[in-house]
Order: sequence, then C-alpha cells, then structure tokens
Amino acid sequence: MPELQCENEVDTKRKAFPYKIVKVDPKINSKLLENFEGEKTGFVQVGPQKWLFPNRYQEEANELYNFEVTPDDVWIVTFPRSGTTWTQEMVWLLSNNFDYEKAKTIPLIERFPFLEFSICVHPDIKERFRQENSKCLNKLKKVEELDKPGWKIFENYSGRRFIKTHLPFSLLPPDLLRTGCKVIYVARNPKDVAVSYYHLNRLFITQGFNGNFETFWNYFENNLVHWAPYWSHIQEGWDRRNEENCLFMFYEDMCKNQQDTILKVAEFLGIDVSEKQLNKLDDHLKIENFRKNDSVNFEVLREIGVLNSKEQGFIRNGKNSKNSTYYTPELEERVNLWIEKNLIKTDLRFPKILK
Repeated sequence: MPELQCENEVDTKRKAFPYKIVKVDPKINSKLLENFEGEKTGFVQVGPQKWLFPNRYQEEANELYNFEVTPDDVWIVTFPRSGTTWTQEMVWLLSNNFDYEKAKTIPLIERFPFLEFSICVHPDIKERFRQENSKCLNKLKKVEELDKPGWKIFENYSGRRFIKTHLPFSLLPPDLLRTGCKVIYVARNPKDVAVSYYHLNRLFITQGFNGNFETFWNYFENNLVHWAPYWSHIQEGWDRRNEENCLFMFYEDMCKNQQDTILKVAEFLGIDVSEKQLNKLDDHLKIENFRKNDSVNFEVLREIGVLNSKEQGFIRNGKNSKNSTYYTPELEERVNLWIEKNLIKTDLRFPKILK
C-alpha cells in the first residue's frame, strides 16, 4: 500500500505525527466508495490499528494531533453512537448553570463542536449542498461552515470549550489527560452501536451509506467504517479509566439510572446539584423529551440538506435492545462469536442489558 505523507514540522512545540497513513487496498476502497456515497476520493488507514477515515483525514491529522488543549476544556470522547449527544447535553447544562433557554436557542453543535467533522465533508458533496441552497444566503453561510476544521473553530472561541470527538486517544493530543482538563469516555455494547451507526450512516449525506444492515455489519466487523476498529477504540478508553482527569462510563449503566449518572458526572466536574435541578435535568434528558429537542437533533443540518429526509431522525429510541430485529438467527450467532472472541483479549465487560 502506498504511504501518504503528513506535514509535521511547523514549530518546536509541535510533535511529529507518529503514525503512517496508507491508502486502503484498491479493491476494498472501490467497494467502500460504492456503499458510502458521501466520500468521493477514497479511504485511508492510520497506524498499526488501521483506523479508518475518509481521505481528508491525512490533511488534518497533524493539526488534530497537535491541537492545543487548555486546562478548563471538557471533552467527550466516544466511538460513534455510544450516547455521545445525550452526554454532551448533560455536561453542557451542568457546566452552564442549567441554562435551558440558551441550550434551546443555540444548537448543540455550536455549543459543543465536533472536532473532526470536517474530514467527512468531501468537496463534491459540499458543492452539492451549495447548489441546493443557492437561493438562500443564510443557508449558504451554514454550508460554507460545514468543513471548517475544528481547530479553526476553536481559534476564536470565547469562554470554556466543550469538545466532542470520536477520535481514539492515540490520535488525540498526547497531553490531553495531563493538562487538567476533564475527559469523559462513554462505551456502549457493539450490537446496539452497530444498529444505531447503521442508521446514522444512512441519515447523513456526508456518509451516504446505501446498503442494508447485514452489509453494514460486514464493514463494521472488519473495521471498515469511520473511526473503526471499534474494539481498539474502547480498549484505549478502558485503559485510561483510572486516570485522574478521565471518567469512563458505560452507556448501559447511564440508561439504568439517569439521576445517578447526572450526579456522578456532576461530581467529576466539581458541580453541586440540588434536588430540584437534578429532577429537571433528569426530565430534560428523558428520551421522549430528548427526541423532540431540535437543538440536539441536528435540525440546523437538516435545513441545509445534510440529513436524508427519508431516513429516521438523529435521535432515535436511545434504548438497549437485548433482542434486536436487525439480527437474523444466523447473523446473531456470528456476532456473538465475534464479541466473545474479542472479549477474551480484555477484562472489559459490558453491563447486562435488561429487557
């Protein structure tokens, strides 16, 4: 596989990006491009874990790795569809004096920017959005902001920074957990992640997945979806669970008792919560209310055509489904064997899912 180059030396404070970036095997790349229509150039794999990303990652890898962390940052780190948005909203409200009015009027993607979303916005897809929104200057402005790199967004950011990322720890700034900032890592069992991630890849035009669930699972199991491999990602989070500035949580535990989760996160962030505040936030975060919340549902992206109107919304049911209809008996058996095989390699164990 041909090796790609990543710009490294900018100044003495910056670290050279430590991993090789290679193009995905041409035959595999061709299949990926057929199924993930949001990418038009191709895919790359990074380092010994072979993290999979769209082609644009190679342009931004060094900037993401050298992103300057500040002591009062709050980071949410997850593999996609692991309870990320729910955690973001909870953390932001806890950290901003429960300002529900501001949370309602300012979209979560502005309050809690997604560090590397720009790598998913291919120029051809952006041009499509431009054409579709050509008659509205306000929408065109939003389109132009779509592929603005996260580090540029935060250059002129005022106040405390709240940062979302799906990058694994090994590709994030190496001093992330040494700066004093707070990092919350959330893990979710792979069966539910895969179903939810399947729907997200069909929902976002920037991903543009056009296959069925079994086809998606084949990619997921073989580490050929964005931000994969899944097991390496959560293992890196698990390995840092005892770090002073890292809080590791399972999504399954968070769902069992929201109020306990809120109090645990509040304690980690050093925030006192009254019973009245706790009850209100608990109600705000309940899935039946969360699903109706335009601020967290990426409505701003739907307005400019980034979301496929024929697919389910961004916030779906938020449930842990013990017996999912997506898995045929044959696929269920295969998936269970895959999970068992990977759990042998780690002491990480997912909480049991209750019916």
